[in-house]
Amino acid sequence: MTTTLARRVPAFGSRTAIVDPLGSWTYTTIDRHAAALAGTLRITATPGDRVALLCTPGHDAVVALLACWHAGTIAVPMLAQHPPAELAYTLDDSGASVVVASGVHWALAERVAAAARLRVVDVTAAGPSHRADPRLDQPAMMIYTSGTTGRPKGVVHTHASLAAQVDGMIEAWEWAADDRIVLVLPLNHVHGIVNVTLCPLAVGACCEAPGAFDPDAVWERFASGEITVFMAVPTIYARLVTAWDAADGPTQARWSQGARALRLMVSGSAALPVSTLERWRTITGHVLLERYGMTEVGMALSNSIERRIPGHVGEPFPGVAVRVVDDQGVDVADGTAGELLLRGPQLFVGYWRRPDDTASAFTDGWFRTGDVAVHDHDGFRLLGRSSVDIIKTGGEKVSALEIEEVLRTHPAIADCAVVGIDDDEWGQRVAAAVVAAPGVTVDSDALRAWGKTQLAAAKVPTLWIVVAALPRNALGKVVKPDVTRLF
Repeated sequence: MTTTLARRVPAFGSRTAIVDPLGSWTYTTIDRHAAALAGTLRITATPGDRVALLCTPGHDAVVALLACWHAGTIAVPMLAQHPPAELAYTLDDSGASVVVASGVHWALAERVAAAARLRVVDVTAAGPSHRADPRLDQPAMMIYTSGTTGRPKGVVHTHASLAAQVDGMIEAWEWAADDRIVLVLPLNHVHGIVNVTLCPLAVGACCEAPGAFDPDAVWERFASGEITVFMAVPTIYARLVTAWDAADGPTQARWSQGARALRLMVSGSAALPVSTLERWRTITGHVLLERYGMTEVGMALSNSIERRIPGHVGEPFPGVAVRVVDDQGVDVADGTAGELLLRGPQLFVGYWRRPDDTASAFTDGWFRTGDVAVHDHDGFRLLGRSSVDIIKTGGEKVSALEIEEVLRTHPAIADCAVVGIDDDEWGQRVAAAVVAAPGVTVDSDALRAWGKTQLAAAKVPTLWIVVAALPRNALGKVVKPDVTRLF
């Protein structure tokens, strides 16, 4: 029988659960504070209500999340760094009745809550202690999609689907009570809140939440020898590489030695450039474990601890069933690209107040990811989202991700994003937005000529633009619609 995450926390007693800028917190303390806040929520909200969270990573975020579950409410994590208009959208769309806020976010919480006429509750509020055992099928958390392809949608997960996600990662990535991880990801997405925060809490391990990402500080934590697991997005690994390059020789040696001692390093949420993977391997000896997941399912595919193939995202997580189908919904053979379909207990129950979107997201019980994948003897390889990363030009389908990977090997290109631009003659034209390497002037004609030596003709960009930086969301994902608008 699956156990809800709310019930697992008290069992670990005096073990350290959280370390953050305010102190070190045991599981017993976290549980006691959550029960006290739940008592307040029972007064200000009713079971089933949505409770928005504007809380700092660490003690406050975990206490607020557990309190929501003890009170029978649905937690809606928000990111304080988002503009007020986006926070207001989340409050309105979710129909939240209460905002729980950390002290440092109190003024912001009051400002956005006032417009929606909502009450703000301090995360330290202590009402009559209340602990409930929510049903497994009860909605537990609503996480909003990144909004890279449209307006963000509220993805509703139950206690059962969250537990299935966590248990799958515990099994696949061998989480244990003596693990210790550093949290440098935002808590309004699955990667930060489920993978990095809930997984250690489910096994009695420790999560360090420094509150912000400081590359030097992360390297120092690696050098301490205390950290065993690290998970991040490709942009964070790139910034860590930059910090390492800027350090002196003795510091580099100390940082690298410490990093080698970690048992697991994972990259996800966006495609990992092979150049970053190889550089990280040179510096730390680690081959970053790549995996594939999304808001609606948590983690679905992963390389294994024993076998990691660059450019691939491995095989299904425990309990996840996978199909790859063509445009008619017929399964394709290995080596043939098609849409990735998923099924399993990790799946969400639906998009909040969007029955039509929910219905169209499933076919015969299988969730349509919208991602194009191909399976071979090395596992699954993602070619991109069918809506934005598969470009149809001159009757051919080409992968934007594949083109981007090739372009990044050019010494003049620090980063890039490839999109399809509507064209009357070609259907779509391949367009590339590039960030120039430091001190380099980009010549689009020269790049196009070089591209013809590296790529099939249909894949070579015909439109180029140089930008100072690519538009990204909080997780480092490039927002392709914004790139398209650049052209």
